[in-house]
Amino acid sequence: MAKGYWVSVYRAISDPEKLAAYNKLAGPAVRAGGGRLLARDGRVVAHEAGIAERTILIEFDSFEQAVAARESEAYQEALVALSDGVERDFRIIEGLD
Repeated sequence: MAKGYWVSVYRAISDPEKLAAYNKLAGPAVRAGGGRLLARDGRVVAHEAGIAERTILIEFDSFEQAVAARESEAYQEALVALSDGVERDFRIIEGLD
């Protein structure tokens, strides 16, 4: 079964306090949904129209698990805390078998 991944690239962080509140709730929500943090805030080399801001990569055992974790009540609470505190590109992608 192909794994699922959350890929999140932050274009701008306008409210660090909202981001901190989100992080406090999102971490446990992701772990409860079966997610494993693979990369966060490390070195980034951006090419073409790439963004070198905060980048997050989270792995799940399946694409369906990744989608379900995003829709979970716990993660929805984290999104409420984040609200308009950031501008980001968030995607759920299916890995290769």
